[in-house]
Amino acid sequence: MEIYLPIAEMPVDMFLILGMGMAVGFISGMFGIGGGFLLTPLLIFVGIPAAVAVATQGPQIAASSMTGSLAYWRRRAIDFKLAFVLLAGGLVGTLLGVLFFNKMQRLGQLDTVITLSYVVLMGTVGALITWESAKAALRKNDKNAPKRIAGRHRWFEGLPLKMRFHRAGMYVSAIPLVGVAMLIGFAGAVLGIGGGFILVPALIYIFRVPANIVVGTSLFQILFTMIAATIFHSATNQSVDLFLALLLMVGGVFGAQFGARAGANLRGEYFRLMLGLLILIVAVRFATDVFTPPREAFSATQTETGR
Repeated sequence: MEIYLPIAEMPVDMFLILGMGMAVGFISGMFGIGGGFLLTPLLIFVGIPAAVAVATQGPQIAASSMTGSLAYWRRRAIDFKLAFVLLAGGLVGTLLGVLFFNKMQRLGQLDTVITLSYVVLMGTVGALITWESAKAALRKNDKNAPKRIAGRHRWFEGLPLKMRFHRAGMYVSAIPLVGVAMLIGFAGAVLGIGGGFILVPALIYIFRVPANIVVGTSLFQILFTMIAATIFHSATNQSVDLFLALLLMVGGVFGAQFGARAGANLRGEYFRLMLGLLILIVAVRFATDVFTPPREAFSATQTETGR
C-alpha cells in the first residue's frame, strides 16, 4: 500500500516504512540510542532525499526515546541530574548543527557532507567500541588482566564546576559532560541521529557510568534534543515530512518497548560488542557507496525553467 509524501515528493510503501520504524525502535530501546544512525541511511537507500531523511528523524527518535525512557524510569534507571546537564549542552549543539545544515544545503554540499561524515564518524566509533568490548569479553575471566591503579586520575577530573551524580555514582566536572553533549547535539542535527551511539560509549568508557543507568539517561536526553531539532528544522528549512514522521513514530513506539525489555537482559560486554558491530555495518554500507564507481559515468535529467 503506497502513500504519497508531500515534502519528499514521492510515493512510498506504508508497510515498509512502518517496519523500518519498528526495527529501529527496537534497537533504540535495546541500546539506549536514538536509532537515527540506522534509520537515516535506510531512508536514503530507499530513495528519500537526504535533507528530508535527516530532518524527519527528530519526531521518530523522540517517540522511540519517550517510550524507552518510560520503561527505564519505571525501573528507576535514569539519573535525571546527569540527563539535564547533558541536555543543556545538547540543545546548544543542536542549534549550531541546524545552522550548519542549512549552510551546507544552500551551498549544495549537504549530501556529500552527510555521506562522508557517516563513513568517518561511524567507522571510527564502531571500530573503537568493537575492539574495546571484544578485549573486555576475552579478559573477563583473566585474573592477570591489568586493573586501574588506585589514586590515578584522568585529566578532566581536576576541572572546576564539579557535580555529584548519586544515581550514576560519580563526582565529576560538568564541563566535559556539556562538551560531549554539544558535539553530539551538533552531529545529531546535521546527520539526523540521536547521538546515543556516541553518548552511551562515552558515559561507559570515559565517565564509567553503570550500563543500566546509561541507557535510560541517554534516552531521556535524546528525547528533548530531538524535539528541539525538529522545531529548528521546521522553522528554518521546512524539510520535516509529517506523513513520513508519523509512520516512523507509530512503528518506533511499538519497537522501543520490546527493545527495552531485551536490553535489560544483555550482559555489559556483549551489549557493547553488539552495538559496535551494528555501527560498523552502517559505516561499511556508506563506504561502499562512496568508493564504488557508478554504473553510468554521466546522467542527464530534464528540468523546467521559468519563463
